[in-house]
Amino acid sequence: MKIAIAGGTGTVGNHLTGIARERGHEVVVLSRSTGADLVSAAGLPAALDGVAAVIDVTGVQTQSSAKSRAFFGAVTRNLLDAERDAGVAHHLALGIVGSDLAPFGYYAGKVAQEERVEAGPVPWTILRATQFHEFAAQVFGQYRFGPFVLIPSMRSQPVAAREVAERLLELAVGEPQGRVRDLAGPEQHRMIDMVERYVARTGSSGRLVQIPVPGGFGRALRDGTLLPVGCHDEGAQTFGEWLEALLPLLNRAGPPTAPADSAARRRCSTRQTAGTPRARSQAGSGRCTPVGR
Repeated sequence: MKIAIAGGTGTVGNHLTGIARERGHEVVVLSRSTGADLVSAAGLPAALDGVAAVIDVTGVQTQSSAKSRAFFGAVTRNLLDAERDAGVAHHLALGIVGSDLAPFGYYAGKVAQEERVEAGPVPWTILRATQFHEFAAQVFGQYRFGPFVLIPSMRSQPVAAREVAERLLELAVGEPQGRVRDLAGPEQHRMIDMVERYVARTGSSGRLVQIPVPGGFGRALRDGTLLPVGCHDEGAQTFGEWLEALLPLLNRAGPPTAPADSAARRRCSTRQTAGTPRARSQAGSGRCTPVGR
């Protein structure tokens, strides 16, 4: 099967490209380096010739709502237009758990992306996932002031990026399914605890200071809005297992991988009451129907 991957050099994209090729698929990585500009649409028609499915795992480094919406709006519009013209039968997008309830900063663009996909001309599937295990390392390197490293007060249920890639590929070879069950990791953690463990494991330095992020986004980080609710899938690799696999790979090109026999399990959560908007929207949605397995 010929599969195009937008964002094929990122955290999930690297895993996705490798796994797809290992399983015998023909992979087209959509990027400027391969002649396909996702923002301008230059080169996209030629790149999508003969492609059966497009998986969008793109990202942008910004906390600006306007810049995030502009990026994901342009990329999604260009992909869908080119896919329609090329006869692509399936568009898949990777979303973020709880983004619709916290449409601030980067997440504003992810909400806009989903809206464009749902209203677009190509049959679609959207998989939402929680933060990846790698997020702890990203947070550690983001806000440093002298010896101090600021860590946002946050609750997370991190998942292995490789397991997200595996699920996306399983969905890509099947029929479009709309919104499918969210994918999260097997354990909940405070971000400060994750970063402390990452620092201890890697021998990094810095005095960690936990701070509450102001505004609506900060509340979403703290109050569990970004945690899965209702019927969802949980991956197998824990954050601790990811850390154990990290050190032997620090001097290698590839990212840490999930165990070869990892398999997601289904979990129905009641962490939010049935009166919340997200819980109501999931009721009767059919998202507990098994997908990709």
